[in-house]
Amino acid sequence: MSEKSPAEPDVRSTVTIPGMLRHAGLRPTRQRLALGRLLFGSGDRHVTAEQLHAEVSSLGEHVSLATVYNTLHQFKKAGLVRELAIEGSKAYFDTNTSNHNHFLLESNGELMDIPGDAIRVDGLPQPPDGMKITHVDVVVRLTKDESR
Repeated sequence: MSEKSPAEPDVRSTVTIPGMLRHAGLRPTRQRLALGRLLFGSGDRHVTAEQLHAEVSSLGEHVSLATVYNTLHQFKKAGLVRELAIEGSKAYFDTNTSNHNHFLLESNGELMDIPGDAIRVDGLPQPPDGMKITHVDVVVRLTKDESR
């Protein structure tokens, strides 16, 4: 699991994008640097590969959608992002890898963080032999309250 332990510092807050990639065992290629700047340059984000592809393209960078997907999965494997499956086939990538949950604004698909201690889950099933529960993702769906 790619979650940071409480004692493990977040290297993203103290190093450059190239340094962060090297620390994660990734070579800082032109594409990884461009995507890394968008993902980690200004606070935590929730993005789809398509959103990130549109952003990098608008900057004039030539990065294919397949490269964006591959890079996001490399970042996930390196523990730099978490992947959240929403609506079955829609995947969001979250730069906040801490243990937390999400609100989903159903009208536009926007995700917002819920602090890790704001939800308590009781009564989890016993995992099968040889397995352990690493995380429970809770997505609280929101819609506009029309009565207001």
